[in-house]
Formats: sequence, structure tokens, C-alpha cells
Amino acid sequence: MSYHLLTGATGLLGNYLLRDLLLRDVPVAVVVRPNRKQTARQRIETALCAWDAELGKPLSRPVVIEGDISQPDLGMDAVDVRWAAEHCTAVIHNAASLTFHSTSKEGEPWKSNVEGTHNVLEFCRNAGIRKFHHVSTAYVAGLRQGKVLETELNVGQQFSNDYECSKLQSETLVRQADFLDEPTVFRPGIIIGDSQTGQTTTYHGYYAALQLVHTIVRAYSPNETGLVGGDHVRLTLTGNETKHLVPVDWVSAVMAHVITHARWHGKTYHLTPKHPVTVRLIRDVLEQATGFYGASFYGAGERPDDASESEMLFYEHIRVYNSYWKMDPEFDTTNTDLAMPQLPCPHVDRQLLMKLSRIAIENGFPTPSKKPIEPEFDAATHLKPLIDQAGVPLQTEAEERVLGLDIAGHGGGQWQLIARGHELISVELGIHADRAATCHLDINTFADLVQGRTTWRQGLNSGSVRITGNGHGVGDYAKILDQLVTAPVR
Repeated sequence: MSYHLLTGATGLLGNYLLRDLLLRDVPVAVVVRPNRKQTARQRIETALCAWDAELGKPLSRPVVIEGDISQPDLGMDAVDVRWAAEHCTAVIHNAASLTFHSTSKEGEPWKSNVEGTHNVLEFCRNAGIRKFHHVSTAYVAGLRQGKVLETELNVGQQFSNDYECSKLQSETLVRQADFLDEPTVFRPGIIIGDSQTGQTTTYHGYYAALQLVHTIVRAYSPNETGLVGGDHVRLTLTGNETKHLVPVDWVSAVMAHVITHARWHGKTYHLTPKHPVTVRLIRDVLEQATGFYGASFYGAGERPDDASESEMLFYEHIRVYNSYWKMDPEFDTTNTDLAMPQLPCPHVDRQLLMKLSRIAIENGFPTPSKKPIEPEFDAATHLKPLIDQAGVPLQTEAEERVLGLDIAGHGGGQWQLIARGHELISVELGIHADRAATCHLDINTFADLVQGRTTWRQGLNSGSVRITGNGHGVGDYAKILDQLVTAPVR
């Protein structure tokens, strides 16, 4: 079983991609950087526990590798580098910085988007990984107007900000990597929340304007109608500017479909809507959602000379996003339409934007929680003695890899059981491609097995434990599995 190595799994799109790939039974390994309060594994578990609750069932767990794309070898230790080289055959490079303006070429977005992509590509070169799925952006088009083809990249365009320029350089590096098969490139528009639930975990782009207006409304006194008057701000826009907003669940669904169907590999996909929204509609939604009514369009260009205090406050806080409020080009979606005709982009209209806005305001634009969620039972801790045993040389004939172990839910993971005959020798991280079969169960069942509340045979008979594959008989596997909870460390 070969793994897809995913970067950027803790971001909004990465969070959805991880869910959608796991739901499709795609083996996933993730490179994750720890933060001050959470380990790499805890960061992933925070996201997956939320999905478990929403889906009403536990998901399988990816292999979690601590790393950092800004470092050579992606910041992995030698053991993880070796594991990834042996077990990963494809990379999904989703990690990126959304910083619009940099202070130096050593800072963001260049550090993540250019140097990070370079490091990921070098890792692929050294590991012999040839399949590459790259998340770019439709805004590599920069200030282009007219129709932008999926087959085009650098045609000498100018850029609105450093983010767009860094993403063009990143995509160029991918296309120049001659050791890869033809890469698959995804160019989403401006990603917003879930079209079904309205939820999001990040608040960039559209949400930045929403949060700013909401803050202004709370800072100023309402007029006699109970509303904050729109004469506070004249927008330096015409209102006819268009923005290509795309729900994150749709972007992830299209990507997961393409990634899991080889016939669609090697192409570039504009993940953009047929009908972009206008800035006028966005203004109207912001008014309705926040109670800030009557803001007027002053016209594209410089701010008015007689700007009021509230206008100056608005201009200063929205300054970083000034380049965002421009007329978008038309994005060709030929490849996207061919690959996923059954799933057109949901229409982003007033109703959906109001739903997204109200949920963001009600939730208070929260930052992601950094408090670790500890599992009630941790399979990795229980298996650690047998995992450590994997590195101990054995004085007998070569082992036989016979059974993968897939434990879904918080505290679960994926491992390979190494046995000789019916004797369990050790446990290794990840499910190997040369396994004869795989054992599937959830963490609660595994805890019951370890704590003696049930047996493997009872689990196999009841269906709480499943064996898939064409290996030995179920009875033979049960003898091996029994040793996961009874066998002493050698």
C-alpha cells in the first residue's frame, strides 16, 4: 500500500483534503510542524476528532511525520526520511503562506511558497517520488484581463502582490522539475467556507473584510435607527469588480476525485466558479450581516481627500487587501469540467454569503484551538514495545509481512504486523504494499481487546473487527492478533 504524502494538512483546504482522501481509503502520510502547545500528531488529531464528530463515525488515521517544509529533507529525521522514501509514491503539496506583502525575500510568502516548494521537490528527487500534485492559485494570472487558459502560466503578467508572484514562481519550479512525471496542478480561486455547513477555520480574503466591518460596527455608536451609518466609509471601488469565490468543500471534492483517478493526472485545473460575485454584492451582504448600511462606491482609484476618521481607519486596516479588490479575469475551466462534470461549483450567491457571514460572526472569528485533545486510549503507546522491537536484529530467517493493522478513531493509526508463522515478531509504522491482508477496527474495540473485555475471535464474529485481503484464514490471523495484547517484548 503506497502512501500520498500531504503537506499543509492543518490548513483549511488541507483539513478537507485529509478528510476526503481518508473517506476514499487513500493511504495518507502528513508532514506537520508542531507548535508551542501541540505535537504534530496532536494537531492532526484536533482536526480529525472534529470530523469524527461531524461524520458520526471514526476515520482512519494518517501516518504523522513531524517536519517543516522550510527545512532541507522537510525537517524530518533520518528514520522518517527513510520511511517516506520506502512507502510514499506521490506528494500532494498544499502547504503555502497567504501573506500578501513581504518585508524581505527571506520572509513570507517567499520562504514557504518558493523555498518550501524547492525543498519538497528536492525531497521527491532524493526519494525517487515521481507523482506530484501541486496546489497553486488561479491568481498566478496576476493583473491579466480577458480569458486565462488552464494551459497558460507565465505570459509576462504583472502582479497585485507578493503572494501572487511567489505562487507563480512556485508553480514554475514544479513544471521545471524534469525528474517528475507530468505534474497535476490545481488553481483554486478565493477559498471560502463550507457550502453545506457554512463553517471555516481560517479568516482570510472575504472574511477579512467581514471581520473589519463587524469590528467598526461594534466600535461606533448607532444612529437613531439603531444602525451604524454608511456615511462613515466611501469605498474606492466601482462595485462592478468581480471575485471568484469557491467553497472549500467543492475544491477538496474535485481535487480528491482527480487525485484518485490516474486518467486525470498531468493536467492543470482552474477551480473557479462559472459566475463570480461582484464587489457590489459583497458590499450588500456585509451591510446586511453587520448592520453597516449605506456605504457608497467612490470609484476605483485613490481615496478621497476629505476622508473622515472612520474612513481612514477602514482604509488603514484593509490596506493589506487593497490588491484583492480588483477586476478578475475570466478563468478557463475546460479540464475541470471534463474531470468533474457531475459536480459543478456551488453558486456563491447572497444566501450562501449571508450564511457564511452569520456563522463567522456568531463564532467570533475564532483562532484554531491549541489545547491538545488527549485520547482515552492510545494504540501507539500500547504498541510501542513491539514497534521498538522492529529495529532489533533477529538471528533467524527473514520475517514474513502478513497483516496490516488499521485502527480508526482518536488514538488510532496504521501499522504492519511482522510475523513468522503464527508468531508475532514486531510492529512497523504504516501499512506495507506487500501485506497479505489488513485488519480494520476502531479504537474503542482495540481498547476493549487490550483490556480483556472482548477477544479477537469475538470481534471477528461480530463484525467489529474485519479482515480484508487474500491472505491466510481468519483463524490464523486471530492467533497473531492475540499476541498484540498478550505477547511479552522479546
